[in-house]
Amino acid sequence: MTDAARDALVDLSRRLGDPAFDAALLGEGNTSMRVADGMLVKASGAALGAAGHDDFVPMAFREALAVIQDERAGDAEVDTLFSAVAARAGRRPSVEALLHAVVYDATDARVVAHSHPTAVNALLCSDAAELLVEGALFPDQIVVLGAAPMLVPYVDPGVRLAREVRTRLARHIDEHGDAPKVIYLRNHGMFALGASAEQVLGITAMAQKCARVLIGAAAVGGVRFMPADEVVRIDTRPDEKYRRALLAGEETR
Repeated sequence: MTDAARDALVDLSRRLGDPAFDAALLGEGNTSMRVADGMLVKASGAALGAAGHDDFVPMAFREALAVIQDERAGDAEVDTLFSAVAARAGRRPSVEALLHAVVYDATDARVVAHSHPTAVNALLCSDAAELLVEGALFPDQIVVLGAAPMLVPYVDPGVRLAREVRTRLARHIDEHGDAPKVIYLRNHGMFALGASAEQVLGITAMAQKCARVLIGAAAVGGVRFMPADEVVRIDTRPDEKYRRALLAGEETR
């Protein structure tokens, strides 16, 4: 694994775990980056805000997906897999490593960040969680988060959650023609999927802003989403696609 990949993950993790960013405390959250036929993923128990090179472990997609695809596999099989990774790398991967593998297998994401932003979780832990995915509030939300984020009911973190997200992600891609940029997990947190560390940080920050706006709008009379046709217009405008590519760190021509 290259030092450059580890450097990028360390920087992303420390910024995501900065208390001022309000997305993760102590050992909360995890990050990963696609490398060759696998990923570098945060080690279990490591604090994002104090992450170092040794806090990330390499894991092959094939070994993670083999456990997920075996419907008979449970906690014992996951423990065996993670123990094998620890024997090679010196650290066990985060419990959410299996979900990271699902995302990489189903999408073209290069970087994934899982966190628990306070305002986002305020909605995810309420009866109003659907507001996060029912519509768009303002144009920049659409540019950064896309027009179709995904909401998943609470499922026990680990292999059960990975399987549930795998099923729902395939269904979402079939329905919308593309992967979501953000996956919301009820009573848990969010996953940001991107092409770069900067993009997943931007997605996380925008999700936090949207949650605050939703909470504020609800407090002053109710939420009013943009008209559906205007959402499609922003999502497909050439200039907004150009701006989205710039925000993702992609080359534009």
